[in-house]
Amino acid sequence: MKDKENKQLDNITEIGSDLTSSKLGNIYTLTIIGQIEGHQVLPETVKTTKYEHILPLLAMIEESEEIDGLLLLLNTVGGDIEAGLAIAEMISGMKKPTVSLVLGGGHSIGIPLAVCTKHSYITPTASMTVHPVRMTGLVVGAPQTYRYFQRIQEQIADFVTNNSRITRKMFEHYMMATGEMATDVGTILYGKEAVSSGLIDELGGLSDALAYLHHMIEQEKGKQGR
Repeated sequence: MKDKENKQLDNITEIGSDLTSSKLGNIYTLTIIGQIEGHQVLPETVKTTKYEHILPLLAMIEESEEIDGLLLLLNTVGGDIEAGLAIAEMISGMKKPTVSLVLGGGHSIGIPLAVCTKHSYITPTASMTVHPVRMTGLVVGAPQTYRYFQRIQEQIADFVTNNSRITRKMFEHYMMATGEMATDVGTILYGKEAVSSGLIDELGGLSDALAYLHHMIEQEKGKQGR
């Protein structure tokens, strides 16, 4: 028992995850926080979510007979596009019940992560920044570079519109809007706006997300005759 408790504490400390068990089912809680780290290692002073930790963990959750559902908690500024999409694609491809909850912020590449679950929630005060793909640092100034950016942007738009109720026209309008942010192109959506646009399914908090997840788990168990 002591070893199990120590392992749970280690998981919370290292990657912000925990498995909770009740008569309603076993739920694995996973957090996506700070900046999503990709192929480049970020400074130690930056809070990060490392994709090499998350990907095998998601495979374990999907295969485990002891886990009934996944609760994804998000408070992220975004980060590496490929890493964020890789995590989102894995969650989108899971058969187990999955619910996301945006707390604080689900910005940039955090948007595909917010909509990749089977049902999504956002708190009233949380915000989501929709903006075009951009890159910092040295960039080759050639037409091919801008075409590459455009293709990545199209992939993100495809994923978001396929996994939410927002239309592509509306999503691209938010992405390319001017005058919404002082020093950038794009749009900041808060809780109610994110729901009314169709980007997020419902407005709610932790209890709402858990209640919906338990409902999905109950339905899944009913199908399996458990």
